[in-house]
Amino acid sequence: MAAPDTPAETFKRALGHAARALAEQPELEVVFGSDGPKLSNGVLTLPHPPRDPSGPESASLRGQADRLALRLANHDAAVNSRMRPADARAAEVFDAVEQARVEAFGSEHLAGVRDNLGAALITRLEKTGALRISDAERVPVSEAVALLVRERLTGRPAPDGARAMLDLVRANIEAKAGAKLDALAGTAGDQEGFALKMREVLRALDLDPGDGRGEDTSEDPGDEEPDPQDPAADDDQDEDEEQDGGEGSQSMEGDADDQSSEQERESRPEGAPADPDGEGADDGPEIQEGQQPNRQQAADDGRAVDFYRVFTTAFDEVVDAADLCDPVELDRLRALLDGQLAILSSVVSRLANKLQRRLLAQQNRSWVFDLEEGMLDTARLTRIVTDPTAPLSFKAESESPFRDTVVTLLLDNSGSMRGRPIMVAAVCADILARTLERCGVKVEILGFTTRAWKGGQSREAWITAGKPQNPGRLNDLRHIIYKAADAPWRRAKKNLGLMMREGLLKENIDGEALQWAHNRLLARTEQRRILMVISDGSPVDDSTQSANAALYLDKHLRQVIAEIEDRSPVELLAIGIGHDVTRWYRKALTIVDVEQLAGAMTEKLAELFENEGAAGPTRRTKRKLAA
Repeated sequence: MAAPDTPAETFKRALGHAARALAEQPELEVVFGSDGPKLSNGVLTLPHPPRDPSGPESASLRGQADRLALRLANHDAAVNSRMRPADARAAEVFDAVEQARVEAFGSEHLAGVRDNLGAALITRLEKTGALRISDAERVPVSEAVALLVRERLTGRPAPDGARAMLDLVRANIEAKAGAKLDALAGTAGDQEGFALKMREVLRALDLDPGDGRGEDTSEDPGDEEPDPQDPAADDDQDEDEEQDGGEGSQSMEGDADDQSSEQERESRPEGAPADPDGEGADDGPEIQEGQQPNRQQAADDGRAVDFYRVFTTAFDEVVDAADLCDPVELDRLRALLDGQLAILSSVVSRLANKLQRRLLAQQNRSWVFDLEEGMLDTARLTRIVTDPTAPLSFKAESESPFRDTVVTLLLDNSGSMRGRPIMVAAVCADILARTLERCGVKVEILGFTTRAWKGGQSREAWITAGKPQNPGRLNDLRHIIYKAADAPWRRAKKNLGLMMREGLLKENIDGEALQWAHNRLLARTEQRRILMVISDGSPVDDSTQSANAALYLDKHLRQVIAEIEDRSPVELLAIGIGHDVTRWYRKALTIVDVEQLAGAMTEKLAELFENEGAAGPTRRTKRKLAA
């Protein structure tokens, strides 16, 4: 007799049936993975359900499924492509409002679906940090307008959690476009008519530059932009990013290099004026002294584009983990991590012990004999019996092929890693640091994120300066040192608990983080230096992406990786969690489930050391024979 389904399996099956019904596609493929929710090539990918499907988290997951399924049923990608404005800011608002229309129209007679959508909305806004905004200037226009349209189409007020944020800008938006917003209510079932009236709303809000799109349906189709929400498009973007203008969660944002919806803006000439804050036009992000700016290359034709720039580095920080949290709180967080460690220790420890045995086997397999001092060679004691005048023979281990080695683990601390991914990453880093330390390999553990959602003080400085064009990176970096290479594990182990702190994980600017970790390794004296990156997505920072050319952060990351892989002595490899990082890194591995992380990390490290170890003794033997 087959074992009965677990509650989680029953929940998955019910969720799949509901999604197919709402999408009106009986053959829709519904799968579950760590890179959901997203629509790609007709496949609906959803996050894994919580352990207790009856808990409050399940409503949010149902809402994520409902919003994507409703889009399949009530959204025409061709119409959207024709009507969507070309301006990036206007398109962001247009996309958010279109999703609000899809949800409102599709759930008109389905009270349960409306409740699910509300739960998913609050969860998403909480993850992006929008619900914590207290300054009207920082409220995302796309979210505010979408909420106002949602109120008009459903006749229900915004959810309690979002109402405070909306009230900060409600009066201003209503004054400019209240009447235009009211006109949308009667066209929810007509996507094209709704889009035409939405263009009027954008013009009333001074967001639509009047490029004529959507006015003449006979325009050359070759000039049309692809619909970023089209599930049949070639990109693997997640729906959430495409209508929300980006979030702090990468796994809900998709790949930056697939965002074909934004037109490339002109790159700033090299001779352009300097930044308003006094930094030179060609200044790069100088987190580490001596770092040189990088010239990006366009991915398509190799033509030179503008230097990667930073509006200001005044608010960036490189900080020790212990300085971000008081000792009592750090003890509590470490205890929380230890609780998770106990659950995973049987699996991760087994892998770590296997790694240790493989490394120590390499260290002990090569000996030098017939020495005048060292360890007594008992196998040659028979010489004394046969010839009492023969001297004692000693032996010594040959130098370890990887003893003079340092490994840096660079962990993505972005919002999409929240929950189990960051916990598993912290546990793996903790156990591997201890394992490598026992083998004589120094380990450094670093993390990278930003100090704020959607831009912090850097963005405020840019707004104060009058929002100059092409400002470069517009968020405050936070680079965290959890364990320095020279610090013993026992002294730094508490710091790893900081990853469990609520609110630490925000956005990620991978290129500069990679440069920072790389420069720290270059300053080391070890003969061999290895940099392992653990990430679950491409670079994401809403403030930077919205104010610069498309793929700005992505291109910089690619250029930094190319420089390291082609010119640096540092060995670089990456592990992607539910995200294909092989498009960026030559040495890379993608895992579908975060539970595979421990095995992937240990296997990759073992391969690196074994490859080096295989060549090491041979070189030493040749030198000895030559002597």
